Amino acid sequence: MITLGVILLVIGLLVSVPVLTTIGAVLLVVGIVLFALGAAGRAVGGRKHYY
Repeated sequence: MITLGVILLVIGLLVSVPVLTTIGAVLLVVGIVLFALGAAGRAVGGRKHYY
């Protein structure tokens, strides 16, 4: 999810498409939050690890 967010963010900035930039930023933030929760040992969506 983090990788997809970065890819969409970069494509959105290069092509100047605000929708892709917004979706990429949201996916990036959600991916980082889920990764941080999974790395801290918290269960995310019933799973101990997010990956």
